[in-house]
Amino acid sequence: MKLKNPISLKDCAALLHATYSGNGDALITGINEIHKVTSGDITFVDFHKYYDKALNSAATFVIINKEVACPDGKGLIFSDDPFRDYVKLVKHFAPFTPSLKNIADNAVIGEGTIVFPGVYIGNNVIIGKNCILHPNVVIYDNAIIGNDVIVHANTVLGADAFYFKRREKHFDKMESCGRVIIHDGVEIGACCTIDKGVSGDTIIGEQTKLDNHIHIGHGVEIGKMCLFAGQVGIGGKTIIGNNVIAWGQVGISKTLHIGDNVVILAQSGVGKDLEAGKTYFGSPASEARQKMKQMAAANNMLEIWETMRKKNGDN
Repeated sequence: MKLKNPISLKDCAALLHATYSGNGDALITGINEIHKVTSGDITFVDFHKYYDKALNSAATFVIINKEVACPDGKGLIFSDDPFRDYVKLVKHFAPFTPSLKNIADNAVIGEGTIVFPGVYIGNNVIIGKNCILHPNVVIYDNAIIGNDVIVHANTVLGADAFYFKRREKHFDKMESCGRVIIHDGVEIGACCTIDKGVSGDTIIGEQTKLDNHIHIGHGVEIGKMCLFAGQVGIGGKTIIGNNVIAWGQVGISKTLHIGDNVVILAQSGVGKDLEAGKTYFGSPASEARQKMKQMAAANNMLEIWETMRKKNGDN
């Protein structure tokens, strides 16, 4: 998330009641998770395994729970709880602002778009031309929808990310400040859920078509001309290329990369990156032809075992 009103490092540290290292007048221009950061952004790290990744990332500013030397050109804020302070910044710069109308006053709806009864459209939503929003569609704040988009009944665009930090007796919620962006010509089936990004955007590419009962996690990016059948689920921050087909009940784990022109057969479970241009099957998913051979070999072994058992007179 880019800040409308950048804040200096020293003022940010004062807001968090924390100490800092680096140029106190340097301006923080964005808030982002580590995998989304660009120059000017502030991120956080609270686990030793990821200290080097955060300090060497594109982020200019890091909230960290260890006093370390400040790298050249960066600024550090020292915190006893970086997660807590990161969430505090999100709430400060992107406060929750309820809209109690079916269509928020500052929503923009393009010419020729049809909005059926029961649709809710939140603050700062932008919807293009010639779209159809069927009954009971819910569009959370800041979503952007292109032209010629169809969203079927009871679908929710922009719910919060499923992201929590475990504490001793409860979970702390990571506040979401990202968006959902739907490009031109997309069709989204009934009862789908597409979560907003934690700090960046969840993106559905041009002309992609989603069946009913599909869940897209936070920060997922889906390319152009994809087809997803019913009950597909995609974990947060996964990147999916163009012309990908996922048949019914495919599950794709988080933070993966799925190449262009991949086909994933029904009921497959994807737990690792998939190379472009191939067909995959099974759980864990592997190249379909190889998986079929493995299954055939297993069946042959079972038949041989049964034959030997009967030959030896075993019960």
